[in-house]
Amino acid sequence: MKAVILSCSALDGYVSAAQKKMKTNYPVVNVDRKYHEDPKQMRKQLVEKLGGLPSETDTVLVAMGFCGGSWKEIAIQKRVVIPRVDDCITLLLHTDDNWYPNLKKAGHLYLSDTDTGEHSLEAMLEKMCERCGREDGESIFRSMFASYTNADIMDTGLYDCYAKEYIAEAQKKADLIGCALGYVDGSNLLLEKLVSGRWDRQFIVAEPGQMLAENDFLEN
Repeated sequence: MKAVILSCSALDGYVSAAQKKMKTNYPVVNVDRKYHEDPKQMRKQLVEKLGGLPSETDTVLVAMGFCGGSWKEIAIQKRVVIPRVDDCITLLLHTDDNWYPNLKKAGHLYLSDTDTGEHSLEAMLEKMCERCGREDGESIFRSMFASYTNADIMDTGLYDCYAKEYIAEAQKKADLIGCALGYVDGSNLLLEKLVSGRWDRQFIVAEPGQMLAENDFLEN
């Protein structure tokens, strides 16, 4: 199998950990996570990355989910293997071989070790204030998270989410949106299965000529 991993940059560290554990060394092509803000732009990036793969590539291992419709109606030119999940959060919340299209709970915001810098809640608030002014920016930010009650740290076992420094930063994020801070179990299982070829019903294996649809990710 001449495979390439196509990954959302938010999962770059998780892909590396999966490859190390499963003793694989496939080349990785990253798509910047910033495009998640606009699924149409993410879709455009995916089409460009797929079109730019080496001709000898026969399999694309996708380290992301449907992600807001980003994979909708993309014409498949090479075999594509992708987790049958709605997004990267659900991907990391899987802890067993049962298939769940969406494991997120309403009112819960999920935190990982990659929610830092320009991708942090603090950065989101500042961008909003720069765009709309401090008063309006803070008001819009609060309204965006008004329905959230919990901020859950995803314990995937790949980073020390119980370190004092990490908890302190996570607490700041929880306080920023007025949520209670807690933990939820996660894992890197789906990515480990992806790179090792253990593709069961948790995955879509799309052959050349196929076109992905939302129902592929949601239906049994």
